[in-house]
Amino acid sequence: MAYDFVIRGGSVMDGSGARARQADLAIAGDRIAAIGRIAERGAREIDAAGCWVTPGFVDIHTHLDAQLAWDPLGSSSCWHGVTSVVIGNCGVTFAPVRARDRETLARMMESVEDIPARSILEGLPFDWEGYGGFLDWLERVPKGLNVGGMVGHCAARYFAMGERSLDPDAAPSASELAALTSAVDDALAAGALGFSSSRTLRHKVPDGRYVPGTFARADELLAIADVLARRGGRVFEVAPRFDGEGPSEPRVESELAWMEAVSKRSGGVLTFNLSQTRGQGAHWQLALSLAKAANARGAKLRPQTAPRFIGVLTGIAHRTPFDFHPSWRALSELSLTARLAVLRDPARRGQLVAEARADRDSLAPWFVLNGPAGRAQYDCRPENKLLALAERRGVLPVEAFIDLALETEGKLLLCLPFLNQDEAPIGAMLGDEVVLMGLADAGAHVGLTMDASAPTYLLSHWVLARGALSPERAVQRLTSDTARAFGIAQRGELRVGSFADVNVIDPARLALPVPEYVHDFPNGAGRFAQRASGYAATFVNGQPFMQGGVHTGALAGRVLRGGVASN
Repeated sequence: MAYDFVIRGGSVMDGSGARARQADLAIAGDRIAAIGRIAERGAREIDAAGCWVTPGFVDIHTHLDAQLAWDPLGSSSCWHGVTSVVIGNCGVTFAPVRARDRETLARMMESVEDIPARSILEGLPFDWEGYGGFLDWLERVPKGLNVGGMVGHCAARYFAMGERSLDPDAAPSASELAALTSAVDDALAAGALGFSSSRTLRHKVPDGRYVPGTFARADELLAIADVLARRGGRVFEVAPRFDGEGPSEPRVESELAWMEAVSKRSGGVLTFNLSQTRGQGAHWQLALSLAKAANARGAKLRPQTAPRFIGVLTGIAHRTPFDFHPSWRALSELSLTARLAVLRDPARRGQLVAEARADRDSLAPWFVLNGPAGRAQYDCRPENKLLALAERRGVLPVEAFIDLALETEGKLLLCLPFLNQDEAPIGAMLGDEVVLMGLADAGAHVGLTMDASAPTYLLSHWVLARGALSPERAVQRLTSDTARAFGIAQRGELRVGSFADVNVIDPARLALPVPEYVHDFPNGAGRFAQRASGYAATFVNGQPFMQGGVHTGALAGRVLRGGVASN
């Protein structure tokens, strides 16, 4: 037969933003072979009637750098239509590295991204020094997703300057700057998609110092831009310093000024994290305005945001909001089954309630994530606050927490939004052409957050529930928009000859369950994971990777190298 697979009768959204059309799609080998009315039979066929047929989603902001060593599926991304991921964000990477500094980079990743250093050190072979060796290791590792990476400022600066790289007042000497730019150039020559950096004051090493590069000066950043320019204008990604004391506007202005200069100098896209917070007022609007003005002058600035709040999760399965009380803190030594048994025991429950009966002010920002039918509710309505629910039940907040934990058999989660706290600004950013979809942070903050499900939320909430975006535009945001920004060729659109990364999605079934806390990292370390319903099939490089949320056994993912016309 001419085709390995034919996906029949779906609503094909090609990723360009063009209107969907009813069509069949054929796959031969790792490529899309035909789109339209296909008479020939495939060796295998999929009935896509009533389904969307889309390109695989391209997630540009992940921290799966280490997790792929022990989790070839790249969960939770694999359950949300993602077929290609970019690692190495926010300046923290595992290369370049000298043998003596491996633990330093692992501890730095743990401190910044909440990925257990012990899991990193046990999971990664660290049999490389330069970034090219890291990419070669990724080539050897079986994986379900396509993976491209950026070289990080933290690693490259530490490689060039050692401990001096952590001194906020230390600029690299001429020889150190040459070593730094040489390491970046070597990474780009080996296939790094670009360079990443961190300037936010949130990112620190374990002893409290800021990560290398936080206070890098303009000449250092422009020297790196020159390297990016020589390699064809690769992408520059940064976690900017919009945070700090006092009004945020001066920081936004100064950050956007150097970003404009770097983008013009490199000739490539510069993308930066952007989210709304009530404490920073309209800083996100100022950043958008300045980015557009810079682009009118020749820059290529693309802020990236998430389609919902980014926030801390807590529940009886992991941390609780009452852990500063002795009896609650003691629960952390127990299994979930044992914790629930304690909650059911009248005497021990009484002790827990007695210790936390006065807790109220600290609980005011927390929302109950568990919605009807086990679905996650991310809209943060006032009636879903823990305090409001306790009041309706006529019990103390701690009693409401215990009751909900038992009613959900330990699946209770509370959420505390700290970025993108209000829906109107999120909607405005999602509707802005300059904004990229990002910040899903898959693989990061594993014991605190779970945002890898962002693609599913964009489709289920902003498209299906709110109608704020058309399905075609939302799919474009998740596919060709992100792929093009990062120079990822022949992916992100459904075109004859392109790689066959394809989703078949049933919009009637698209939904998100509440995240679960699981222990599947090395040494039994825990993390939050979240599945989805509605993904009938996901193909990677022509192979069926996931079917109905279940792994098929195929691991056809590849390394996406920058500067290569065909990955």
